[in-house]
Amino acid sequence: MRSELVYQAGLKIENRFLLAATAMRAARKLHVSSTRTEDTVNRVFTEVASGTRVFGKLPEITPPPAIDVLLIAPAA
Repeated sequence: MRSELVYQAGLKIENRFLLAATAMRAARKLHVSSTRTEDTVNRVFTEVASGTRVFGKLPEITPPPAIDVLLIAPAA
């Protein structure tokens, strides 16, 4: 069942957005037009769950710029 494959792959890549993006990218690269798309997606989730391939890295997280102190000008 695909839900079990997604669950197992989710244990390796906990961020659901990153898991979906990784699976989409991998399916596009690995898909052969003579096979079913469903089989390709299942294979991708199986490989992610087993940890045999790493398709991408998490981006560096940069802190947001500091907010300057608000200056409130007195009303004239």
